[in-house]
Amino acid sequence: MKQYLRLIIEIVLGLLLAAALAFGYWSYSGKNHAMSELTDASEVRDEAQEEVEKLTKELEEAKEKLTELEPAAAQLAALRGSFENGVVLQDYEIFMKSLKGPVTNERQLGLGALRMLTKGAEDPDTVSAFQKALEMAEWSSRVKSICAAQNALAAAGQKVKVLADCAAEAEQSHAKKKHVHWDYAGDMGPENWGDEFPTCGKGQKQAPLNIVGPFEKTKDALVVNYKEGPLKILNNGHTIQVNVEPGSTLKINKETFNLLQFHFHRPSEEQIDGKPMAMVAHFVHKSEDGKLAVIGVLLNEGKDNEMIKTIWENAPKNEGPEAVFDKVRINPQNLMPAALNFWNYEGSLTTPPCTEGVNFYILKNPVDISKKQVSDFPFKRNARPVQPLNGRKIYAN
Repeated sequence: MKQYLRLIIEIVLGLLLAAALAFGYWSYSGKNHAMSELTDASEVRDEAQEEVEKLTKELEEAKEKLTELEPAAAQLAALRGSFENGVVLQDYEIFMKSLKGPVTNERQLGLGALRMLTKGAEDPDTVSAFQKALEMAEWSSRVKSICAAQNALAAAGQKVKVLADCAAEAEQSHAKKKHVHWDYAGDMGPENWGDEFPTCGKGQKQAPLNIVGPFEKTKDALVVNYKEGPLKILNNGHTIQVNVEPGSTLKINKETFNLLQFHFHRPSEEQIDGKPMAMVAHFVHKSEDGKLAVIGVLLNEGKDNEMIKTIWENAPKNEGPEAVFDKVRINPQNLMPAALNFWNYEGSLTTPPCTEGVNFYILKNPVDISKKQVSDFPFKRNARPVQPLNGRKIYAN
């Protein structure tokens, strides 16, 4: 009997010990879990605190910027108030209607600005004026006008895709940075244009090309009808450019293009069977719907060229604005060969931003230019290297 009683007592004591151990484990585990949850909550609190501090700092910065903009906003409000009566806009519209000949895109842009100040960005006439200025703009020499029109339309809430170069220009202006200066050598030479102007590096239809067969047959026909006018010339820091008054046209089949300007490259940007000419003159044309067509006149070393002589004698030696010589009359057609046989391909502007969609017609018959006239050109080298064909076809007539 005593043995059984002792056994029962031992069993009971064993059960009590097991229960005590289980209770201790559960208690320890619960505390650990609670501590873990407490630690997690502490980390979440710290992260939230950091986020609050970050947002507070950003809010303070935004308040500072807002304070800086308040004087400009007040000035703009005062400016708009002075235009609200519409008198200035009315006078400018009367002036625009009185003009003879085509309206320049700069004046059209001014009309849009006046309408925005007078009627606001939501006014349909304001939007229409900026859209028309954009359609009229010539990219190669009026990029600032294009950017101004696109940025104004974007500011007016219109769905317009602002070109990368215009967006970059706006950012640089806001940051008070200098405009990107590209060149034909050094850090901003052609091989690095793509760093600042993406299309120059990634475009698949870039110009110039090496003109080499086989060629596809083209049905395009060129008819040039250039007019005599005063010499308008400038040195833009990259080339000598001659601006042309309205009236000179190029007809490609049934489509008419207006001659805007012509400029020079040394040596020729286009190569023929891998070889460049001494120089090339590019005649830039634009249609009413904004298409660009360029005629390339190859200049080969030979006799003196009277047209080149006139241009060189009056060309500014240094970079600067357009110079007008009313008494010096030129006809761009005098720089053209008699026959307009050509090679044709789809390319791009050969200078930044390298915009694509430009139709090139490189004339087969070169025009003479003397060796001295080549050396007298103020730019020793201003030619972009030839670009990959990338599956394009070259046509010939």
